[in-house]
Amino acid sequence: MKTKVFIDGSEGTTGLRIHERFQNRDDIELLTISPELRKDTAERKKLINASDITFLCLPDAAAKEAVSLVENDHVRIIDSSTAHRTLEGWAYGFAELSTSHRNAIQSGKRIAVPGCHATGFLSLAYPLTKGGILPSDYPVSAFSITGYSGGGKKMIAEYEASDRSPEYEAPREYALSQQHKHLKEMKAIAGFDKEPLFSPIVSGYYSGMVVSLPLYSDLLLKKMTPQEIHAYFTDFYKDEPFITIQPFGTEAESRGFLSGNKCSGWDGLEIFVTGNEDRILLSSRFDNLGKGASGAAIQCLNIMLGCDERTGLNL
Repeated sequence: MKTKVFIDGSEGTTGLRIHERFQNRDDIELLTISPELRKDTAERKKLINASDITFLCLPDAAAKEAVSLVENDHVRIIDSSTAHRTLEGWAYGFAELSTSHRNAIQSGKRIAVPGCHATGFLSLAYPLTKGGILPSDYPVSAFSITGYSGGGKKMIAEYEASDRSPEYEAPREYALSQQHKHLKEMKAIAGFDKEPLFSPIVSGYYSGMVVSLPLYSDLLLKKMTPQEIHAYFTDFYKDEPFITIQPFGTEAESRGFLSGNKCSGWDGLEIFVTGNEDRILLSSRFDNLGKGASGAAIQCLNIMLGCDERTGLNL
């Protein structure tokens, strides 16, 4: 029997990508809503409760409303918004972080897909806090460069306009007030005492991102060289097909540059360990629309269904 899936918010960037990924799957029956009714509460409620799994690709307030419409105990929710990522009763949809994370996704009825910046950050920070290497009171800072598709339809239109401002030709730093919406989960899931100092940058390419976490080695709980950190990450993610630890020194192949769009269209995540014995730089590279959004959502679905996690994804 096919799994009945409804995408609430199928016209948004993430919703469209999720819909595309189901085109060649014979185990999924997509429940579709008429375009003129996509904001009709009664019709959305009907389809949500008729589904086995509903994806929420909505702003936070609308996602909360959608959850309130669930009356059928059988319905399972995968939410791509920020609304539920740190709430009790919601599984955090980053299976690679631990066995308990994967098990919670598999058995849960409410799954919150991580934010794209948070995915990159947590892929680096969580293993270190979990392993007793990075203290909870570490003065954490991080920066990220991302393609403009992460800003949704409005930002995509701005960047792709024929008369766009020359300012759009250069990378632009944003979230200058240190109130980025992913900070809450970055702190909570990694287990830090304070929210990180975080500087995201949007650039004039469509998709892909690099998130970096710089560390002073003498402030770690365990003094480790970059090579030792690299070996630790290699072991931590050794059985995870979505995460690749790049060979130590591999950045030399690109003359020491990490391009933000290199992983566009790919659903995995690469980790680089660079720096020196005093200052270590950890970087994750992936597609903000892949492992950072729709790809992660589909991976969560596959875990919930008990099928190969890579089904329908590009690895």
